[in-house]
Formats: sequence, structure tokens, C-alpha cells
Amino acid sequence: MEIYRVKPLKRRQIEVEVPASKSILNRALILSAFSARDVRLICGEIADDTRDLLGALAALGAETARTPYGIAVHGVRVPNAANVYVGSAGTAARFLTAVLACSGGTFELHASPQMTRRPMELLSDLARAGVEFEFLGAPQHFPFRMRSKGLGGRVTVSTDSSTQYASGMLLAAALGQTAMTVCLTGGRTHGSYLQTTCAVIEAFGGHAVRRGDEIAVSPIVPPAEYAVEPDISGACYFYALSLFGCRVCVRGAHFTAHQADLKFLGVLAARGVAVEDTPAGIVANGRSVRSYAGFELDLSGFSDQALTLAALAPFAASPTHLWGLGHIRGQECDRLEAMRQNLLALGVPCTVGADEISISPAPVRPATIRTFGDHRVAMAFALTGLKAGGIAIEDPACCQKTFGNYFSLIDALSE
Repeated sequence: MEIYRVKPLKRRQIEVEVPASKSILNRALILSAFSARDVRLICGEIADDTRDLLGALAALGAETARTPYGIAVHGVRVPNAANVYVGSAGTAARFLTAVLACSGGTFELHASPQMTRRPMELLSDLARAGVEFEFLGAPQHFPFRMRSKGLGGRVTVSTDSSTQYASGMLLAAALGQTAMTVCLTGGRTHGSYLQTTCAVIEAFGGHAVRRGDEIAVSPIVPPAEYAVEPDISGACYFYALSLFGCRVCVRGAHFTAHQADLKFLGVLAARGVAVEDTPAGIVANGRSVRSYAGFELDLSGFSDQALTLAALAPFAASPTHLWGLGHIRGQECDRLEAMRQNLLALGVPCTVGADEISISPAPVRPATIRTFGDHRVAMAFALTGLKAGGIAIEDPACCQKTFGNYFSLIDALSE
């Protein structure tokens, strides 16, 4: 297995460009592909999750092409039969399943080995709504055959395990011929990614009106052109370096972004980092930071940064306690367990509960980070290596999922 050895950080003035937001780009692709119109999506580099979605959309008849400005999309109506491969992209898996179920037809959906291990709770909601499933492997998992007569009116979906299920239904509603109401249940009915989905629907000419835990969606009329924001989740790995005394600018990132991980900048500001939105992009200047307090945070609203904070916690001046994380056990890997194993390997005391982790500051010893094939594990613990040295990351290629040139940028920080 390939191993990446992290070199100590040398640069204190950092300016980088990160890929387009996968979350927003994949939502925009779904809306563009099935709008029967031509849409220009303005975006930077794309990652494997988006490539997986592009392949799935091609199998459904949509035409897309990479261009100097981003992606050109020639939309089509949803077909009534197809064989689709979604790869390892959770957005493709959940969004397309919802769209195809709502549209109606007979579909066979396959996925990568990693995705086939992840349960798809949305399928239970769809089955209760009358969609028929024939599982070709484990029940409630990919691969499967799906037969639907179409869904409309009022549709209920749980948010407990992932808000991507609900986002998929909202996107499906936005592609419908008539207004549709999505009724949300569970503990995350106001999740930040649902707000992102509604914002993209509004930008595409539709309306998403919330009343309590119900969102009424009217069909879109797509724009000819839509600019996709840089990925704030990916930007946060670099912004985190401000706590090590760096000044960091991520080009094109701005406070107007519709992404929950902007909250991470508030965490940095509370520890003395000067955060400013400039014409070039958001700047996080930590040149005056000499030490920082540990993190006491509910991360249910921006859980992608749990691993980032865990990677920073060993160097804090006080203990860290993060909670609201039960759902991340079912992502690319059990991320709470990945934190625990890797922190202990680094000599950092920690304890994990059902939805929380507590971490004590401690000297970091050399170790090899087990990534479990999870891009966020690899990217986060690279930060620990930049600070402490002596750390290697197994399977760095897993970052291709969302951030293909991540370790090239990390290399440049040590020159």
C-alpha cells in the first residue's frame, strides 16, 4: 500500500485554490441534467465523487462535457429504465435513487465495494411509499433493482442517519412537473446541508418554502449559467494551519458561501485568528496565535470538521470534547473509531462514546495513520504531521474522492 510521509511545515504565508464544492456541484448537476435545458456550470477542479455522478448521469442519457470554465450540461428528461453505477459517491447514490423513484420506472443500481457496505436507510422510506426493491446483495444496501410508479404530493423521509436522503427528495421535488411537499422526520430536520439544497433549488429558479418540518418545493427553471463555490470543507484543512501561526488565503472562498463549514472559521476566530473576507478570498491570519484552547463543541451542524479538530486537539492548551457525531459512524468509515485508533497510535489519550469524543493534549509520537479508505481521515491527520513531524499517511490516493491534488499542496507547504 502506498505511504505518504508528511514533512514538517515550513511556510507561514499560504495561498491555495481548492476544488469546487462537491456538495453544491453535485446538486447543481442533478438539477441541470434533468431539466431538458443547457446549463453552464462554472467551477474549478472536480473530484472522483463528481466523476462518479457524471458517469451515472451519462447512463441516464444526460450529456456533459468538461470545458475551460467548468462543465457544460445538456439536460434530458428522466428515462423510465436504466442500469446505473454510482461508484463511491454518497450524493450520487442517494440523490439519484430519490430522483429515479419519484420519476418512476425500472432501474438497476450498482456501486463500489465501499458503497455496498453502507446501509441506505432511504430505501425503507421509499418502500413504505410504494416503491418495490429487489436486493441483489444485502437488504437495504446497493446493488438493487427498483420499480416505481412515481411519487408526488407528500413524501416523508427520515433525517436520522443522513440528510442526503432528504436532500435527494427535495431535488426530486424540484424536478417534478407539479409542486411537492417533503415531510421531514428524525433528529436533523434543520440540518445545514438541507439549507444548502434549498439554496441551490432557489438559485435554479425553484422555490423551497419551509413550514416547520415540511418543505414545499416548486419546479425549477434553470439559469443558463451557475457558478459553483469553492469547497469550504476542503478549505478548512488549510485554514486550520492558522492555529500554527500561518496566514492562509483560499482563493475564491467568501462569506457568501452556502456551506455549513464556514462555522469552522468562527472556531478559529474564537482562538485569536483574524478572519477577513478579501477580494482574493477569505483570509485566516494566525500570525499572532501562540497557543489555543481545546475545542468544546457540538458538531452536529458541521461534522465534516470533526476529524480536523481531532487532528489539532493534541497541540491545544486544554482538553477537547466534541459531540453530536453519532451519524459519522456510518460514513466512508466509522470516523469516531478512526479518530480513536489513530490518536492512540500517536500517543494521544482519548475516549469515544456513542456520539462523542474526548481528547487530552499530549506529545505526538511518530506513527502511520490508518485511513480506512476515508479521504477525511487522510487529509485531517496530515495536519498533525505538518506540526509534529514523523507521521505517515497510508493510502493517500483515497483523497481523490474529493480533493485530487491535496497532497501536492501539502508537499508545497514544506518547501
